[in-house]
Amino acid sequence: MIQIGLAGWGDHDKLYAAPGAAKNKLAVYSSLFPVVEVDSSFYAVQPERNMAKWTSDTPSDFGFVVKAYQGMTGHTRGRIPFPSEGVMFKAFRDSLLPMIEAGKLAAALFQYPPWFDCTRDNVRMVREARARMAGIPCMLEFRHRSWFEPDMQERTLDYMKQDEWIHSICDEPQIGVGCVPIVEAATDEKLTLVRFHGRHAEGWLSGSAPNWRDVRYLYRYSEGELAEWAERLRRLEQLSERVIVIFNNNSGGDAADNARQLMAMLGQPVPPLPKPEEPDAEQLSLF
Repeated sequence: MIQIGLAGWGDHDKLYAAPGAAKNKLAVYSSLFPVVEVDSSFYAVQPERNMAKWTSDTPSDFGFVVKAYQGMTGHTRGRIPFPSEGVMFKAFRDSLLPMIEAGKLAAALFQYPPWFDCTRDNVRMVREARARMAGIPCMLEFRHRSWFEPDMQERTLDYMKQDEWIHSICDEPQIGVGCVPIVEAATDEKLTLVRFHGRHAEGWLSGSAPNWRDVRYLYRYSEGELAEWAERLRRLEQLSERVIVIFNNNSGGDAADNARQLMAMLGQPVPPLPKPEEPDAEQLSLF
């Protein structure tokens, strides 16, 4: 089973052009896609009430990929708004309970920063994170090339299998060490994640710019690029029961279009977008 969705549900304006759609975006979104990535949890551990509402606003078979809080993955370089790491991890685990109880949590996604290279200390940090998340399915995404250099790739994948990490496969610009290649491999028989970050190489290095996020993820995948991925996804489907695909190329409104395009390529039904409100005929006659 291949399920396709987007990173977040709030930034895709063309999905909410129908009257009233913008007032309950998640309900509209979940009528169009079977899964979503929760990104707000990266910036702050979400209150359980938020997670409970999102859980109740979606169909029974809907799935959430919840991004781990940035303090848990080293993005904050040790500065955390919690008394200890243990308290921080517990708060994140507790926030997941509504989704776990409803059977809607696909997994928590641990995305490590581009400077997080393959060292003994960092391996220890990853192991500790997995131990703290015991009993909860977790996805692992690296952004430093050293984890997948030729002499390390198999060792990294073997470790992920050993500690029951779900592989997050990336499509991203291939520039410098702060990126990873496409590694077409599954480490879990039940689930694999694929994330499309775009291929805007110049924008990928724009981290110091005020609008870096708008620049980094500004990319529209071509039909040929998606066709190549359709074949990869079919192969990955033979390795994992479920393959979740998340489009993160949100900046220019391309994610939703590319996701729907890929759904069609894979022969999946593509629900029609809610229709925007038509102009009032009487008003039009005035001009």
